[in-house]
Amino acid sequence: VQALAIVRSIVANLHRELPRWWDTVTPQPPAFDPKEIYGVIPSDPRIGYDVREVIARLVDASDFAEFKARFGTTLVCGFARIEGHPIGILANNGILFSESSHKGAHFIELCAQRGTPLLFLQNITGFMVGKEYENRGIAKDGAKLVTAVACAEVPKFTVIIGGSFGAGNYGMCGRAYSPRQLWMWPNARISVMGGAQAASVLSTVKGDMTPQEREKFERPILEKYESEGSPYYSTARLWDDGVIDPLDTRKVIALGLQAASHAPQRETRFGIFRM
Repeated sequence: VQALAIVRSIVANLHRELPRWWDTVTPQPPAFDPKEIYGVIPSDPRIGYDVREVIARLVDASDFAEFKARFGTTLVCGFARIEGHPIGILANNGILFSESSHKGAHFIELCAQRGTPLLFLQNITGFMVGKEYENRGIAKDGAKLVTAVACAEVPKFTVIIGGSFGAGNYGMCGRAYSPRQLWMWPNARISVMGGAQAASVLSTVKGDMTPQEREKFERPILEKYESEGSPYYSTARLWDDGVIDPLDTRKVIALGLQAASHAPQRETRFGIFRM
Protein backbone atom coordinates (compact mmCIF):
# COMPACT_ATOMS: atom_id res chain seq x y z
CA VAL A 1 0.00 0.00 0.00
CA GLN A 2 2.84 2.37 0.84
CA ALA A 3 4.53 1.59 -2.49
CA LEU A 4 1.31 2.35 -4.39
CA ALA A 5 0.96 5.63 -2.50
CA ILE A 6 4.53 6.58 -3.48
CA VAL A 7 3.83 5.74 -7.15
CA ARG A 8 0.64 7.82 -7.11
CA SER A 9 2.59 10.75 -5.63
CA ILE A 10 5.26 10.49 -8.37
CA VAL A 11 2.73 10.20 -11.21
CA ALA A 12 0.80 13.21 -9.85
CA ASN A 13 3.89 15.32 -10.53
CA LEU A 14 4.39 14.19 -14.16
CA HIS A 15 2.74 16.76 -16.39
CA ARG A 16 1.30 16.02 -19.82
CA GLU A 17 1.33 18.71 -22.50
CA LEU A 18 -1.62 21.12 -22.30
CA PRO A 19 -2.41 24.55 -23.83
CA ARG A 20 -0.69 26.05 -20.81
CA TRP A 21 2.58 24.78 -19.44
CA TRP A 22 1.17 22.67 -16.60
CA ASP A 23 -2.05 21.13 -15.37
CA THR A 24 -4.01 22.58 -12.47
CA VAL A 25 -6.38 20.97 -9.99
CA THR A 26 -9.05 22.29 -7.64
CA PRO A 27 -7.30 24.43 -5.00
CA GLN A 28 -7.36 23.35 -1.37
CA PRO A 29 -6.51 25.47 1.67
CA PRO A 30 -3.55 24.38 3.81
CA ALA A 31 -4.44 21.80 6.46
CA PHE A 32 -2.66 23.99 9.02
CA ASP A 33 -3.75 27.53 9.82
CA PRO A 34 -1.49 29.93 7.86
CA LYS A 35 -1.65 32.41 10.76
CA GLU A 36 0.52 29.97 12.71
CA ILE A 37 3.45 31.13 10.55
CA TYR A 38 3.81 34.05 12.95
CA GLY A 39 4.54 31.57 15.72
CA VAL A 40 6.88 29.43 13.62
CA ILE A 41 9.29 32.23 12.66
CA PRO A 42 11.46 33.20 15.67
CA SER A 43 11.98 36.87 16.50
CA ASP A 44 15.74 36.27 16.67
CA PRO A 45 17.05 35.40 13.15
CA ARG A 46 19.93 33.44 14.72
CA ILE A 47 17.49 30.85 16.10
CA GLY A 48 16.86 27.90 13.79
CA TYR A 49 13.53 26.26 12.99
CA ASP A 50 12.20 23.56 10.68
CA VAL A 51 11.22 25.19 7.39
CA ARG A 52 8.77 22.34 6.74
CA GLU A 53 6.52 24.08 9.27
CA VAL A 54 6.39 27.09 6.94
CA ILE A 55 5.82 24.96 3.83
CA ALA A 56 2.93 23.13 5.54
CA ARG A 57 1.17 26.49 5.96
CA LEU A 58 1.71 27.61 2.35
CA VAL A 59 0.82 24.66 0.12
CA ASP A 60 -2.50 23.05 -0.80
CA ALA A 61 -3.74 20.60 1.85
CA SER A 62 -0.27 20.92 3.46
CA ASP A 63 0.65 18.07 1.07
CA PHE A 64 4.39 18.12 0.39
CA ALA A 65 6.07 15.22 -1.47
CA GLU A 66 9.62 15.61 -0.20
CA PHE A 67 12.59 14.74 -2.44
CA LYS A 68 15.55 12.86 -0.89
CA ALA A 69 14.42 13.70 2.64
CA ARG A 70 17.39 11.96 4.31
CA PHE A 71 20.11 13.35 2.04
CA GLY A 72 21.48 16.88 2.16
CA THR A 73 19.06 17.71 4.96
CA THR A 74 19.99 21.41 5.13
CA LEU A 75 18.10 21.98 1.86
CA VAL A 76 14.48 20.82 1.84
CA CYS A 77 13.17 20.03 -1.66
CA GLY A 78 9.85 18.63 -2.80
CA PHE A 79 6.73 18.86 -4.93
CA ALA A 80 3.51 20.57 -3.87
CA ARG A 81 0.68 22.71 -5.22
CA ILE A 82 -0.26 26.32 -4.53
CA GLU A 83 -3.84 27.27 -5.43
CA GLY A 84 -3.95 24.21 -7.67
CA HIS A 85 -0.72 24.99 -9.56
CA PRO A 86 2.16 22.48 -9.33
CA ILE A 87 5.41 23.80 -7.92
CA GLY A 88 8.82 22.51 -6.89
CA ILE A 89 10.00 24.02 -3.62
CA LEU A 90 13.59 24.51 -2.42
CA ALA A 91 13.81 25.82 1.14
CA ASN A 92 16.84 26.40 3.35
CA ASN A 93 17.02 24.46 6.59
CA GLY A 94 20.57 25.43 7.48
CA ILE A 95 23.85 26.18 5.74
CA LEU A 96 24.52 24.68 2.28
CA PHE A 97 26.90 21.70 2.22
CA SER A 98 28.13 19.71 -0.79
CA GLU A 99 25.35 17.15 -0.32
CA SER A 100 22.59 19.74 -0.19
CA SER A 101 24.05 21.49 -3.26
CA HIS A 102 24.02 18.20 -5.21
CA LYS A 103 20.47 17.54 -4.08
CA GLY A 104 19.30 21.00 -5.10
CA ALA A 105 20.90 20.75 -8.55
CA HIS A 106 19.31 17.31 -9.10
CA PHE A 107 15.88 18.57 -8.03
CA ILE A 108 16.07 21.63 -10.28
CA GLU A 109 16.97 19.38 -13.22
CA LEU A 110 13.91 17.22 -12.55
CA CYS A 111 11.62 20.24 -12.37
CA ALA A 112 13.07 21.69 -15.58
CA GLN A 113 12.55 18.38 -17.40
CA ARG A 114 8.94 18.18 -16.20
CA GLY A 115 8.15 21.86 -16.78
CA THR A 116 7.40 22.42 -13.09
CA PRO A 117 7.83 25.98 -11.76
CA LEU A 118 10.25 26.55 -8.88
CA LEU A 119 9.81 28.37 -5.58
CA PHE A 120 12.89 29.25 -3.51
CA LEU A 121 12.38 30.04 0.18
CA GLN A 122 15.59 31.75 1.24
CA ASN A 123 16.95 31.71 4.77
CA ILE A 124 20.63 31.20 4.14
CA THR A 125 23.93 32.35 5.62
CA GLY A 126 25.90 30.89 2.69
CA PHE A 127 27.87 27.81 1.70
CA MET A 128 29.94 25.90 4.25
CA VAL A 129 33.53 27.13 4.46
CA GLY A 130 36.73 25.77 5.96
CA LYS A 131 39.73 23.75 4.82
CA GLU A 132 37.98 20.38 5.18
CA TYR A 133 34.99 21.36 3.05
CA GLU A 134 37.09 23.19 0.47
CA ASN A 135 39.25 20.09 0.05
CA ARG A 136 36.07 18.07 -0.47
CA GLY A 137 34.99 20.41 -3.28
CA ILE A 138 32.38 22.74 -1.80
CA ALA A 139 33.22 25.41 -4.40
CA LYS A 140 32.69 22.98 -7.27
CA ASP A 141 29.54 21.50 -5.76
CA GLY A 142 28.11 24.93 -5.01
CA ALA A 143 28.80 25.90 -8.62
CA LYS A 144 26.62 22.98 -9.77
CA LEU A 145 23.68 24.38 -7.82
CA VAL A 146 24.26 27.89 -9.17
CA THR A 147 24.55 26.50 -12.72
CA ALA A 148 21.25 24.65 -12.36
CA VAL A 149 19.53 27.79 -11.05
CA ALA A 150 20.97 29.95 -13.84
CA CYS A 151 20.08 27.55 -16.66
CA ALA A 152 16.58 26.43 -15.63
CA GLU A 153 14.05 28.10 -17.94
CA VAL A 154 10.95 27.17 -15.94
CA PRO A 155 9.30 30.06 -14.06
CA LYS A 156 11.21 30.79 -10.85
CA PHE A 157 9.89 32.60 -7.79
CA THR A 158 11.88 33.63 -4.72
CA VAL A 159 10.74 34.63 -1.24
CA ILE A 160 13.34 35.73 1.32
CA ILE A 161 11.86 34.49 4.60
CA GLY A 162 14.97 35.12 6.74
CA GLY A 163 18.60 35.84 5.98
CA SER A 164 20.06 36.05 2.49
CA PHE A 165 23.83 36.35 2.69
CA GLY A 166 26.78 35.93 0.34
CA ALA A 167 26.91 33.23 -2.31
CA GLY A 168 23.88 31.59 -0.71
CA ASN A 169 21.81 34.31 -2.36
CA TYR A 170 23.04 33.10 -5.75
CA GLY A 171 22.47 29.43 -5.02
CA MET A 172 18.89 30.18 -3.97
CA CYS A 173 17.93 32.26 -7.01
CA GLY A 174 18.58 35.83 -5.93
CA ARG A 175 17.82 38.83 -8.13
CA ALA A 176 20.83 38.18 -10.38
CA TYR A 177 19.18 34.96 -11.61
CA SER A 178 15.99 36.64 -12.82
CA PRO A 179 13.17 35.06 -10.81
CA ARG A 180 9.76 36.09 -12.15
CA GLN A 181 9.05 37.53 -8.70
CA LEU A 182 11.23 38.19 -5.65
CA TRP A 183 9.46 39.03 -2.40
CA MET A 184 10.75 39.69 1.12
CA TRP A 185 9.18 39.14 4.51
CA PRO A 186 9.51 41.99 7.05
CA ASN A 187 11.99 39.93 9.10
CA ALA A 188 14.30 39.36 6.11
CA ARG A 189 17.93 40.51 6.01
CA ILE A 190 20.08 40.74 2.89
CA SER A 191 23.77 41.61 2.54
CA VAL A 192 27.10 40.16 1.47
CA MET A 193 27.50 38.77 5.01
CA GLY A 194 26.14 39.35 8.50
CA GLY A 195 27.10 42.60 10.19
CA ALA A 196 28.84 40.91 13.12
CA GLN A 197 30.92 38.74 10.78
CA ALA A 198 31.86 41.72 8.61
CA ALA A 199 32.89 43.79 11.62
CA SER A 200 34.96 40.91 13.00
CA VAL A 201 36.77 40.35 9.69
CA LEU A 202 37.55 44.04 9.19
CA SER A 203 38.81 44.50 12.74
CA THR A 204 41.03 41.42 12.35
CA VAL A 205 42.49 42.85 9.14
CA LYS A 206 43.13 46.18 10.84
CA GLY A 207 45.32 44.52 13.46
CA ASP A 208 45.81 44.69 17.21
CA MET A 209 43.44 47.01 19.07
CA THR A 210 42.37 47.48 22.64
CA PRO A 211 38.79 46.37 23.46
CA GLN A 212 37.72 50.03 23.49
CA GLU A 213 39.31 50.71 20.10
CA ARG A 214 37.76 47.56 18.65
CA GLU A 215 34.30 48.52 19.89
CA LYS A 216 34.68 52.04 18.46
CA PHE A 217 35.91 50.64 15.12
CA GLU A 218 33.17 48.00 14.80
CA ARG A 219 30.18 50.12 15.89
CA PRO A 220 29.74 52.10 12.61
CA ILE A 221 30.17 48.89 10.59
CA LEU A 222 27.42 47.17 12.58
CA GLU A 223 25.16 50.20 12.22
CA LYS A 224 25.71 50.34 8.46
CA TYR A 225 24.91 46.64 8.00
CA GLU A 226 21.86 46.94 10.26
CA SER A 227 20.53 49.84 8.20
CA GLU A 228 21.41 48.67 4.69
CA GLY A 229 20.58 45.01 5.32
CA SER A 230 16.96 45.92 6.05
CA PRO A 231 14.29 44.69 3.60
CA TYR A 232 12.99 48.26 3.41
CA TYR A 233 16.37 49.56 2.26
CA SER A 234 16.35 46.90 -0.46
CA THR A 235 12.78 47.41 -1.61
CA ALA A 236 13.15 51.23 -1.65
CA ARG A 237 15.80 50.74 -4.36
CA LEU A 238 13.64 48.29 -6.35
CA TRP A 239 15.99 45.38 -5.70
CA ASP A 240 12.93 43.21 -5.12
CA ASP A 241 9.21 43.24 -5.90
CA GLY A 242 8.09 44.28 -2.44
CA VAL A 243 7.88 43.45 1.25
CA ILE A 244 4.85 41.26 1.93
CA ASP A 245 2.97 39.97 4.95
CA PRO A 246 3.88 36.27 5.34
CA LEU A 247 0.15 35.49 5.16
CA ASP A 248 0.05 36.94 1.62
CA THR A 249 2.83 34.66 0.33
CA ARG A 250 0.45 31.99 -0.96
CA LYS A 251 -1.70 34.59 -2.74
CA VAL A 252 1.11 36.46 -4.49
CA ILE A 253 2.87 33.27 -5.63
CA ALA A 254 -0.44 31.93 -6.97
CA LEU A 255 -0.93 35.13 -8.99
CA GLY A 256 2.57 34.77 -10.38
CA LEU A 257 1.96 31.15 -11.32
CA GLN A 258 -1.31 32.06 -13.04
CA ALA A 259 0.47 34.67 -15.16
CA ALA A 260 3.48 32.46 -15.89
CA SER A 261 1.33 29.52 -16.97
CA HIS A 262 0.45 31.31 -20.23
CA ALA A 263 3.82 32.99 -20.87
CA PRO A 264 6.36 31.67 -23.41
CA GLN A 265 8.83 29.19 -21.97
CA ARG A 266 12.11 28.22 -23.59
CA GLU A 267 13.64 24.77 -23.50
CA THR A 268 16.17 24.31 -20.70
CA ARG A 269 19.73 23.48 -21.74
CA PHE A 270 21.97 22.80 -18.77
CA GLY A 271 25.21 22.18 -20.62
CA ILE A 272 27.85 20.18 -18.74
CA PHE A 273 28.08 19.92 -14.96
CA ARG A 274 31.59 19.39 -13.58
CA MET A 275 31.85 16.02 -11.86
